[in-house]
Amino acid sequence: YYNPEAATDDAYLASIELAISGGAKVVVTPGYLFESAVYAAQYDHPNIKFILLDGEPHTPDYKTYQTEPNTACLVYAEEESGYLAGYAAVKDGFTKLGFMGGMAVPAVRAFGYGFLQGAEAAAKDMNLSDGALTVTYHYTGNFDENDTNKATAATMYQQGVEVIFACGGAVGDSVMAAAEAAGAKVIGVDVDQSSQSETVITSAAKGLAASVIAVLDAYYQGEFPAGQALVMDAAADGVELPMATSRFKTFSQADYDAIFAKLVAGEVKLLKDSDVKSVAEIPLKLVAVTEIQ
Repeated sequence: YYNPEAATDDAYLASIELAISGGAKVVVTPGYLFESAVYAAQYDHPNIKFILLDGEPHTPDYKTYQTEPNTACLVYAEEESGYLAGYAAVKDGFTKLGFMGGMAVPAVRAFGYGFLQGAEAAAKDMNLSDGALTVTYHYTGNFDENDTNKATAATMYQQGVEVIFACGGAVGDSVMAAAEAAGAKVIGVDVDQSSQSETVITSAAKGLAASVIAVLDAYYQGEFPAGQALVMDAAADGVELPMATSRFKTFSQADYDAIFAKLVAGEVKLLKDSDVKSVAEIPLKLVAVTEIQ
């Protein structure tokens, strides 16, 4: 395991070089922050295999995207994971929801848009009336744990929000702190965050481990998905709610299995971040959304 010394392209590339000099034949890099470093490394080391999670290689100026034959990219269907979280929260009895995303990058928008569509679907299945659900929606503009983000979450809770989907890295720490003070709830993101706070009822998680194992298995079988961007959705076990550690009151494993099966079967058609320009373009009837700056 090689931990970059700083959050810069040079530091990410340096950690990749250390892994290779240490004998690595396959280098797994997590997150979109590694996109530019992998873009350079795949050319510098054509005999090394790279697995890039949650992104695609590109130049620092974003003008050129290229996935070389020695690189495989795993991108996740965040809209499906967000959908599961929104659906479960409403089925569990929450009617006043909140969303605090970090920067409005594609992955964060996809989580948020899916969350809204999941809440709408659950409201429809429960025969709730128009406007029965409210969602306070906000992008923080950063991925930081800070007093401003904590204060924003605290205000949302004071105004009646019962659970906030914290979708912005360390922003979640700020939301959890506010939830603990308010006696409210949080939905985590990316990984199972239940151990971080008793306020976390579930997490809109990605199947990171399962997807890495699948690509490594393919590599050892001589079937490395060269030069591809693989979309890890429900059918590929790329999204999940960690039900074993979730703290739902009424939303059951059977409920989860039923809605997950619909995603796998392709019965749920979701708008992605690339399909709409803003929350306002998502057709919602039962969910009333208030966006705050």
